[in-house]
Amino acid sequence: MKIMIHGTGVMSSMLKEVIEKEGELEISAFVDDFTNEKGDMIIDFSHFSRLPAMIDYGVKNNIPMVICTTGYDETVLAKIVEASSHVPIVLSSNTCIGINLMNEIVAKIAPLLTDFDIEIIETHHNRKVDSPSGTAKSLYNVINDALDNQMSLVTGRNGLHVRDKKEIGIHSVRGGSVVGEHKVIFYGDDEIIEIKHTSTSRRIFANGAVKAAKFLIGKKPGLYRMKEVLS
Repeated sequence: MKIMIHGTGVMSSMLKEVIEKEGELEISAFVDDFTNEKGDMIIDFSHFSRLPAMIDYGVKNNIPMVICTTGYDETVLAKIVEASSHVPIVLSSNTCIGINLMNEIVAKIAPLLTDFDIEIIETHHNRKVDSPSGTAKSLYNVINDALDNQMSLVTGRNGLHVRDKKEIGIHSVRGGSVVGEHKVIFYGDDEIIEIKHTSTSRRIFANGAVKAAKFLIGKKPGLYRMKEVLS
């Protein structure tokens, strides 16, 4: 299978290294913009501003896509969903196994902790552009879904504000070379439960993206998630 890597930054370079070392896949393109590149699959670790053009290219040429870029808005998300009716797409803000297991854990315990306040803290390196992180947003979404979508999102707090029981806070920390750390904290009366995941290398995201690409082989058009890739 010939892989086209969309994006030429740090994460894409790591993906290139992983694919070349594994030897099962072939890289046919390593680009920021598509022109006449050919391949069987696109793996995207680019910038959200480049997603619309990539999606159009993938649909036009009937190429499955693994989209790992974050920071896009609802308009681009709608474009991704529409494209998935034409080609198979794995959409994931975080392709590592640990975070996807963390999603399952917090979704299971949140309904059991109805009197607890829920906060999410995410930490990343000082070059990350978007905040909150896509992974933090995903954690919020799976918790909110598990709680029948009764919660509201608060990103950081400033000024005079009494915490509402129906809100979940996300707080972003940026500094140094931190690859990624996510905490979901359940605050109860006289007890605290903390679920934490720390990424110590970008390699785990590259490995997950390769798994997602292999998963898409032979799949029908549709929007797939890492939960399905790893099941």
